[in-house]
Amino acid sequence: MTKKEIKALISLLDDSDYEVAQHVEKKIISLGEGAIPLLEEEWEETLNTDLQKKIEDLIHDMQFNGLLRRLQQWKEEGATDLLRGMWLVNAYMYPDVDFASISKTMDQLYFDVWTNMRDDMHPYDQVKSLNNVLFREKKFTANTKNFHSPANSMLHLALETKRGNPLTLCVIYMVIAQRLGFPVYGVNLPNLFILTYKMDGVQFYINVYNKGLILSKADIDNYILQLNLNPVDIFYEPTSNLEIVKRALRNLAFSFEKMKDLEKATEVTKLLTAITDDDPAIQH
Repeated sequence: MTKKEIKALISLLDDSDYEVAQHVEKKIISLGEGAIPLLEEEWEETLNTDLQKKIEDLIHDMQFNGLLRRLQQWKEEGATDLLRGMWLVNAYMYPDVDFASISKTMDQLYFDVWTNMRDDMHPYDQVKSLNNVLFREKKFTANTKNFHSPANSMLHLALETKRGNPLTLCVIYMVIAQRLGFPVYGVNLPNLFILTYKMDGVQFYINVYNKGLILSKADIDNYILQLNLNPVDIFYEPTSNLEIVKRALRNLAFSFEKMKDLEKATEVTKLLTAITDDDPAIQH
């Protein structure tokens, strides 16, 4: 279809005949996300508030369906790129933030950490050096004031403001650590996401939310004990990129529930359901 034909179609969204309007809506949706710029153009040009509202809803639905497909594709391709998976979570609230800008920020952080590393460093010293750059030089810190804010689950905002929840901070830390070649992975603890350094009989834990505090297995044992839970493997061993992104979506859905925005909470749960087979229980 030509640009002129698509714009003519958009103008019929507000047709008084309900069936015509429905048919037009389906036709526009079938054009895919490529039609969004023309929808945005029409939104700016019209003074009809009803038509503007229909265009807004249509753009949101198209972006949401596109995001759903991309998340499923990311999973089907092996969920190998954690940064891309977290960017897709980011895209629910900020569809215009491009992956390249997040990558560029991460590249700079990686470079700043890399310049402080030496080949002969002990694992503890590697972690301490990484901690020094991220928490002392760059001033990354826990966002304790707005812990349940949906913004806390947005990776690009964590990178901009240098504040985030345990998961977003851990993702930034882990992506940099793995690019440096460190065996650092996420650990799905209840109520707190942490990291583990695990290689050749060496294993310890890192609480990124507490400025990279190094923890022992005994510390994790005590934490589990305080929660009156059984010490199962999932609380001690590395988790997958897929599980990390699923947890990010659970956090986001929970944040919207806390804000009483049930429509958004339901949509995020749909995204979660699209990449999971189990019950989307809430975690933080």
